[in-house]
Amino acid sequence: MKRISGVISLLLVASGFFSVSAQESVPGKGETIFDKLEKPESGKGTVSVKQSEKLKMLVGSRKTGANVEIEDEKAFLRAQGYRTQVFSGNNQRASKEEAFAKEKEIKELFPEVPTYVTYNAPFWKLRVGDFLSHEEAYHMMRQLMDAFPAYAKEMYIVKEEIKIPLDE
Repeated sequence: MKRISGVISLLLVASGFFSVSAQESVPGKGETIFDKLEKPESGKGTVSVKQSEKLKMLVGSRKTGANVEIEDEKAFLRAQGYRTQVFSGNNQRASKEEAFAKEKEIKELFPEVPTYVTYNAPFWKLRVGDFLSHEEAYHMMRQLMDAFPAYAKEMYIVKEEIKIPLDE
């Protein structure tokens, strides 16, 4: 009995989102899913979606929200993931130069892989990649070890917030 009343409640809530009234499209925006749903097609029924204008603007918008950042006109989703740490040093001046030198060498062989040089007192760190799985990060680490055997003893996988490109 509880299950049936739960299903009925869900249907009532869902039917509240759909009604038989027309909705205006947002001026200055591209065609949204709501516009596509409401577009009349011969031989098919008509659909009207009714919801608040704020909700309509949020649905399908990838460049809004707390986990999205825009950098160099590209949108990235921030998420938990993995990177390969290649270098970490605490000698203020020498470690900074070494981190950027190693970054340059890695960029020459792997230009498509993002690199990150960071300073978190007292350490300079070089981390490579934005990987959703540990296996992807490990695969990158093996490639880096093969390409740069001198760096191999310092390399390991770290769990960190990564950036996933949204516009591809």
